[in-house]
Amino acid sequence: MSLRGKTVFITGASRGIGREIALRCARDGANIVITAKTADPHPRLAGTIHSVAQEVEAAGGRALPIQLDVRDEDAVQQAARRAADTFGGIDILVNNASAIMLTATLATPVKRFDLMFGVNVRGTFVCSQACIPYLAQAQNPHILNLAPPLNMSARWFKDHGAYTMAKYGMSMCTLGMAEEFKPQGIAVNSLWPRTTIATAAIEVNFPEAILRASRKPAIMADAAYVVFNRDSRSATGNFYVDEAVLREEGVTDFERYAVTPGTSLYTDLFLD
Repeated sequence: MSLRGKTVFITGASRGIGREIALRCARDGANIVITAKTADPHPRLAGTIHSVAQEVEAAGGRALPIQLDVRDEDAVQQAARRAADTFGGIDILVNNASAIMLTATLATPVKRFDLMFGVNVRGTFVCSQACIPYLAQAQNPHILNLAPPLNMSARWFKDHGAYTMAKYGMSMCTLGMAEEFKPQGIAVNSLWPRTTIATAAIEVNFPEAILRASRKPAIMADAAYVVFNRDSRSATGNFYVDEAVLREEGVTDFERYAVTPGTSLYTDLFLD
């Protein structure tokens, strides 16, 4: 498996899972388009598009950092065009950018509702729309949405309905676009973690005990890498779970991904 010379366009790539996917692909010598809103250092959150660009190049890849709000249609179109012009095309799109607020109906400000739908659903749709013309010309094109399987149990809507709907909007993009673009050989899949992943979102929205019971973002990057190397004409329309993907590849040691080895892991949202 290798992504040498492939161009990977990643949203929300200044930290967390997006950054980790960028670095995993860079180790193959891939071209990484690092998009996120954070261009200048954040007072509380580590990472910018420029710091990740330096890490990508140190890992062996080529980097193109672009400050981007995925809700801005014109900016996304320009970013996709710039990526294709710089590297000669786009092979992989990772819709990783996401907004989260785990609150019930009356506790969710409409402004936050709009943010979650704007980033999660609109952002995924707009980025896919902008990149698909370039993906259609690639040899093994993939869209990977960081979104959960569509589990319609009421328990996943009761306490944070707005967030669930916004994430499921990304999942529905997977479901529909996989079928729509199957004739063109563009794979569209989702990837979701079996356990919570130690990212800023978990640190802010969950108790510290859950952070300690999480896995490192590297497990999602390794699973994404496997998906990118699968045949886009046959491996499409799937709602992958990171651990299951890696087990299919023969991985049996998952302790190395644990934030706190030996601790019981916390199952992520939307999984029974």
